[in-house]
Amino acid sequence: MADDSPPRSPATLPALLLVFCQMGMMSFGGGLSGWMHREIVERRGWMGEERFLAALALGQVLPGPNSVNLALQIGLQLRGGIGAVAAGIGLLGPPFLFILGLMLLYQRYGAVGLVNTALAGVAAAGIGLTCSMGVRAARRMQGVAPFAVAAAVFVAVGVLKWPMIPVVLAVIPVSVALAWRAGREQEQSDRGA
Repeated sequence: MADDSPPRSPATLPALLLVFCQMGMMSFGGGLSGWMHREIVERRGWMGEERFLAALALGQVLPGPNSVNLALQIGLQLRGGIGAVAAGIGLLGPPFLFILGLMLLYQRYGAVGLVNTALAGVAAAGIGLTCSMGVRAARRMQGVAPFAVAAAVFVAVGVLKWPMIPVVLAVIPVSVALAWRAGREQEQSDRGA
């Protein structure tokens, strides 16, 4: 869907709050960015692919939980500051209360083997959703340079265990320069065609 396509339904504050309440209440163990993509871009058409991926990238480099950063970015882009508040409250409020209740139940029944098995299954599903979002983002990357930057970050953070923030701060100028160069080359080839 193009970024300028009209949404299928309006992103009103109550609709925004409800969508993020549903996502917050039904997401366990991660993978929320993939779900947000499906709900916000594919299902409701509130944002285009480009805007969503830009918000996702920004949410990942800012301090704090990526999913919360992404929700705040989406809310801000769709309805301004009050939209960010609605998305944040929707994503965090009801689940926080639910988790408090679960904590009390876990204190009482946490030693039961079935409980641990169920939590492991939910974690596996979260990893799968996160991987699917990574594949979706990789499909939009063009050329070798973005993959090289992604591989360098993966090796530095995932393999060498370097701290993420300094690594990301180090590759930001490289990424921006490569994207700028690719944009210039694309403009030149468009003019030549």
